[in-house]
Amino acid sequence: MLEHVRKLPHARATFKQLVKELRLHGESRDELEAALERLVDKGQLAEPRSGHFVAVGANLEYVAGRLSVHRDGFGFLIPDPALEYAQGDIFLPPDEAAKGMHGDRALVHVTRVGSDGRAEGEIVRILRRAHLTVVGEFRVRKRGNFIVPSDDRIRQWLEVPEGMEMPARSAAAQHRVGAAAREIGSVEDLDGMVVNAEVLDFPEDGAHGVARVIEVLGYPDDFGVDVEIMIRKHHLPHEFPPEVIAQARNIPAAIAPRELRGRRDFRSLDIVTIDGETARDFDDAVWVDRLPNGHFALQVHIADVGHYVHAGTPIDQEAQLRGTSVYFPDRAVPMLPVELSTDTCSLRPREDRLVISALLELDRQGDVVSQEFTRGVIRSAERMTYTNVFRVLEGDPGLREQYQGLVDRFEMMRELALILNRKRARRGSIDFDMPEANIELDMSGQMIGVTRSERNIAHRIIEEFMLAANEAVAGHLETAAIPALYRIHERPEAKRVLDFEEIAVHFGYSLGIGAIPVKKFASTTRHRDGRKTRKDIVLAHEDFNISSRNYQRLITKIAGKPEERILSYLMLRSLKQARYSNVNEGHFALAAPAYTHFTSPIRRYPDLIVHRLLVHLLDTGQPLLDEQALRELGEDTSFTERRAAEAERELIEWKKVQFMQARLGEEFDALIISTTKFGFFVELTELFVEGLVPIETLPGDRYRYHENERKIIGDRTRKAYSIGDRLRVWLDRADPVERKLQFAVAVEMGKGKKKRSRA
Repeated sequence: MLEHVRKLPHARATFKQLVKELRLHGESRDELEAALERLVDKGQLAEPRSGHFVAVGANLEYVAGRLSVHRDGFGFLIPDPALEYAQGDIFLPPDEAAKGMHGDRALVHVTRVGSDGRAEGEIVRILRRAHLTVVGEFRVRKRGNFIVPSDDRIRQWLEVPEGMEMPARSAAAQHRVGAAAREIGSVEDLDGMVVNAEVLDFPEDGAHGVARVIEVLGYPDDFGVDVEIMIRKHHLPHEFPPEVIAQARNIPAAIAPRELRGRRDFRSLDIVTIDGETARDFDDAVWVDRLPNGHFALQVHIADVGHYVHAGTPIDQEAQLRGTSVYFPDRAVPMLPVELSTDTCSLRPREDRLVISALLELDRQGDVVSQEFTRGVIRSAERMTYTNVFRVLEGDPGLREQYQGLVDRFEMMRELALILNRKRARRGSIDFDMPEANIELDMSGQMIGVTRSERNIAHRIIEEFMLAANEAVAGHLETAAIPALYRIHERPEAKRVLDFEEIAVHFGYSLGIGAIPVKKFASTTRHRDGRKTRKDIVLAHEDFNISSRNYQRLITKIAGKPEERILSYLMLRSLKQARYSNVNEGHFALAAPAYTHFTSPIRRYPDLIVHRLLVHLLDTGQPLLDEQALRELGEDTSFTERRAAEAERELIEWKKVQFMQARLGEEFDALIISTTKFGFFVELTELFVEGLVPIETLPGDRYRYHENERKIIGDRTRKAYSIGDRLRVWLDRADPVERKLQFAVAVEMGKGKKKRSRA
């Protein structure tokens, strides 16, 4: 039905027209009416007037997508598919943005399109609410009790009616409520505490929403409350239902002899796991050998989670809901119960474990000569860490003695990993080596520092082997021509590439893409009152000459240069996010024609799905799931991945601010990483911490932002601040509520003297 409406003139139809065209009678008319109603509810059709339907997204009239609200009140609709006729997202003025809450899925009517292609719209309806619960600070006021959401993008306070301030005293609720809640004697005691609340009535037309408290978490500064806030703010499922726990505990840890039938036995090989020091779940184990013909035999053994977690069971349903494990500095929210994630499925040393194995033969150029996939059983010889493998390869005498039986194996692994890395480089794979924050905690769990995490050759070994296995599985599924789930990375958008190119040129570099042609065409916007407006829209043409090699060559040029950090960061931002899809569109960054995720089924649900697809194909030669089911799985798991990443990133930024509060007034060396009309952002050289230097605090002149040059320049002195500049700053403010750091420039006064600038 949707495809039929899309093909009609202006992608519009009436109910009577459809009945006539489809020659429907009796019950068929009722079925049509029900189908149209479902499509409207999903936001795939709009109904501007009763009985009149428009295909959403077929033109620039009605668009569905996710609502993104800025803390200043305005917002944007981020379309489901990228808009064909406009650049970027659809702007929503504050009055329109207030009709929904940040994260809601909404249907928007486009009211205006500027000459630059930027669109503005109005919300027609909220299609799906993102926040059935809201975490925030409880406020007692004379005119009532309210919850101020912790997410400052949720602008609306929620009113708590009398009698709904305390969590329900059921056994289930009492189990969830923290110790602080049991000490509360009155509503006034809740003032200033963080609570989680169920939304009963959503805010509309500027009025407060209504909610009831279901959990009391404690005061914002209480130890561990920050993690609890992140879990609830991002709606991370974090408590396993009783039936899931019961099922996990009933799964036998011991492997019965009958379970080994039909499995390849790899227990005699010195297979090892290589992970971080704090890892508890071990998805993958590896083994390498040199064959008589000079080729390499690479074995990648992945925990056979699918043997224990069957589709449709309580554990599977909960794993699909979670989508991925979430890792915070002091704890994890696992996708699977600990009985499976750290015990039965985990490839622990010197214990028999069931696996799905990718057996690859690779030549001296890193090309796959032959491949085989099979069920297997292994007994990991050692639980190795990245640090110890690195030290063995660097010649540490004590460790080489301790692991003398594995030294040759590790050296072969290094040799093969470097071959695979060179192969990827030849085909144009982008190799970003972006540092990540490493939060250091003391024995009590308090943060004592933040540093850049270090990567070494041991990380490279595992990375290259997992990439090889993932590509091999993806290629096998594609060759079999069955519906499958791929990890795709689409080509970057022209506008983002152009924005980055402007900055690169400022540093004397270029992606080498030449001029990107522009096309101009007209579009008609039909207003809800029937009026039509014709607008010229300018678009950057998508058929521009860009490949991963352009990025790869630039990364090579800037390697080791002072501007490497900032340009690598901005290059990464110019690319799209990778996602899961049933349609194989290749992986741009890896320059891979087919790629999937197969190697982490303990912590990623897409990998478990790929295991099931592969095993079913091996057993029957037939597909397991259809395209529609895989499309929905791709959308759901892409969402849960983004949700987890946002929660992890936000908590780390919050902990950085908490840590820096004790360093107010201290000076630091810094690097300018971006410039805006309101100031510039710096990253501290010694600490992996970022913050803003507001433009009004810059000393000695009045400064303005010059957008064309992306510089902040003084009116009189012409002193400029630009991306890549190094300078000395001091910490002026640390705001734990907004989770922001503010710095000021330390000004040189003369030899050996400095003064601090203040607004």
